[in-house]
Amino acid sequence: MENSNKPPKVTGIGGIFFLSDDPKETRDWYAKNLGLDMTEWGSTFESRNITDPDEVNQLQWSPFKSGSSYFEPSKKEFMVNYRVQNIEELVKNLRENGVTILDEIEESDHGKFVHILDSDGNKLELWEPTDN
Repeated sequence: MENSNKPPKVTGIGGIFFLSDDPKETRDWYAKNLGLDMTEWGSTFESRNITDPDEVNQLQWSPFKSGSSYFEPSKKEFMVNYRVQNIEELVKNLRENGVTILDEIEESDHGKFVHILDSDGNKLELWEPTDN
């Protein structure tokens, strides 16, 4: 869905990640009390794009073990994953704007990922899904 006439941007929230002293207990509590379907990674919420109903989007909700280094160098207890378009061009624009890019773009079966810091030092995960 790349559109070369518009700059790349965030298209939605791809995930909400937070620290927990006991991620399994946290997942079990949410499953029991709020009915979330769980895997070892948390719960996945699906929705359809209102302007393109054939497009199914996912939001991943995941507790991480307290002390996990995955959120570093941020000192916060949460990290938001943003779904983006044209991650390579977006990262190029972020570099030009002086944004701290923490790693190189990585590809997996789920898409392309990179981590940045916002102006408050929060680590953010940018994700271009495979189906984009």
